Amino acid sequence: MAYYLGIDGGGTKTTCALGDDRQLLATARSGPSNIVRVGEAQTRESLHQAVRQACAAGGISLGQVTRTCVGASGAARPEQAEAVRSIVAEILSSPIEVVGDMETSLEAAFGDGPGVIVIAGTGSIAYGRDASGRTLRVGGWGFQIGDEGSAHWIGRTAVNAILRASDREGDGVASSPLTRGMFKAWGVDSVSDLAHAANSIPPADFAALFPAVVASEDEVARDVLRRAGGELAELAAAVMRRLFAREGEASVPVAMIGGVFRYGAAVREAFYNELRRMEERAQVCSEVVDPVDGALRMARKGAGLR
Repeated sequence: MAYYLGIDGGGTKTTCALGDDRQLLATARSGPSNIVRVGEAQTRESLHQAVRQACAAGGISLGQVTRTCVGASGAARPEQAEAVRSIVAEILSSPIEVVGDMETSLEAAFGDGPGVIVIAGTGSIAYGRDASGRTLRVGGWGFQIGDEGSAHWIGRTAVNAILRASDREGDGVASSPLTRGMFKAWGVDSVSDLAHAANSIPPADFAALFPAVVASEDEVARDVLRRAGGELAELAAAVMRRLFAREGEASVPVAMIGGVFRYGAAVREAFYNELRRMEERAQVCSEVVDPVDGALRMARKGAGLR
């Protein structure tokens, strides 16, 4: 019996799926494994834990794994991909392929077919493939200068909105549900402490504020989430206009990937409405796609299975 591992490694969590030739057998989750954001030690801990737990849950040994595909955020450069591959190879002796998470996401959403995916997790990126196989990436320039609409961007934008509201309204803003949720997430007690944490070195974890923004009913939070949806729609529209510019393409399938879409209903709604306004050809899948499914498929394909 052949066994395959598909791994989705992100800035917040790592998911490992174990399957045989036909079906999913087990899944496991661990901490972040974006090697650029969290470093080699944390990446090693998360990847090893997820692999070991998935194999244990599926009742197989590490030596029984036939092939593994890792879809890794933060592995766009060859040296980063090789570092991730080497980490996984410390516990697996079978072939290991490491690709960007946008490739596993595209596989999960459309198989070998055309379409556009937008990933919104800790970071953000859009990626598309047309019917001839041409691909195009938009965004994904990193949290310091880009990643619009991501969990990091949402947290940073929410902090900025709270600080500006404090300038206008004074101390009253500290009692809002959004502000209290952000205080709790970062372990601070005042608006000035929030500003200090936001400007600290190393940078604060803005993505950790995303659940507080989603949970809040504040108009400030709703506005941030709507803006995030609009930013993500801009990424998708850019791919569509550049990659699907030829006449005769009546519709272009679009898929949503990542925790921002999965847990942010307001983001999904704004994304759909804004993208349809900008590009009538966009046919947005209502379900949020799981990229680990694509990683598992690519592991099987690498072994000659379809």
